[in-house]
Amino acid sequence: MTGHGHPAPDAEFWPLALIWFGMMAMMMAPTAWPWVRAFHRFSDAGGSPKVAGTARFAAGYLLAWCGYALGAAVIQRALQGTTLMAASGDAVVPWMGAVIFLIAGLYQFAPLKRACLTHCRTPLGYFLTRWRNRPMGAFRMGLHHGLFCVGCCWALMATAFAVGMMNPWWMGALGMLALGEQIAPHGRMLRRGLGAVFLAAGIFALGVLVTQSLTARSAGSRARPGTAPSPQPASDVTHRWNPSHTI
Repeated sequence: MTGHGHPAPDAEFWPLALIWFGMMAMMMAPTAWPWVRAFHRFSDAGGSPKVAGTARFAAGYLLAWCGYALGAAVIQRALQGTTLMAASGDAVVPWMGAVIFLIAGLYQFAPLKRACLTHCRTPLGYFLTRWRNRPMGAFRMGLHHGLFCVGCCWALMATAFAVGMMNPWWMGALGMLALGEQIAPHGRMLRRGLGAVFLAAGIFALGVLVTQSLTARSAGSRARPGTAPSPQPASDVTHRWNPSHTI
C-alpha cells in the first residue's frame, strides 16, 4: 500500500466485478466442496437427479457470492474516484487499511459471525432439517447456505482492500483461513485467534501511522524559518569570552 493521496486510476465496473467474483469463487471453492459433496450424497434420498440437483445447489451458492462480488466492485469503483484509494487502484490508503483490519478483527467476535460459522461447520445437520424436494429446492438450499457463508467470511475477504486484491499470496491465505475455520477441529479457537491477530495488526498499523505523522510534524516545526535563536552581536560574544576580563 502507498500512503499518497492521489486519485486512483478508474477501472470499468463489469471487468472489476468479474475479477472479484473469480477471486471469491476460487477462494471459497475448498470450503464449498464438503457441502457440495454432502448434497450430492443426500440427493439420492431426495428423488431428484443427482447431477442436475447438485448443479443447482452450486449455482445457488455461487449466486450469493456473486452478490458479494458486485457489492465489492461497487465499493472499489466508488473509492477509485477519491483519495482513499492508493495510486495502484487495488488497495486503500494505509490508515483506511488499518481500519479495515480493526473491523475484520472485531467481527470475528460478533454473534453473527459465530452463528454463521456454526452453520457452515454442520452440513449434515442442515440437510437433515432443511431439505427441500421441489425442483428449485436445491437452488434455494444452495443460496441459503451461500448467504450464511457470506455472513461468515465477508469481513475476512474485505481485508483484500487493505492488502491488495491482486495479491495472490494474501488471497490464498484467506482461502486457507476460511477453510480452517469451517473444517478444522478447533475452528472456533481459530476464529478468536484470527480476530486477535487482525486487531493487533490494525492497532499496530495505526500506531505506526500516528508516530510517523507526529515525527514529521515535529521535524517540520523545527525546520520552520525564524524558529532558530538569533545570533548574538560579536561584541557581546567577545565580552563574554575575553580572558582579560577575568584578571
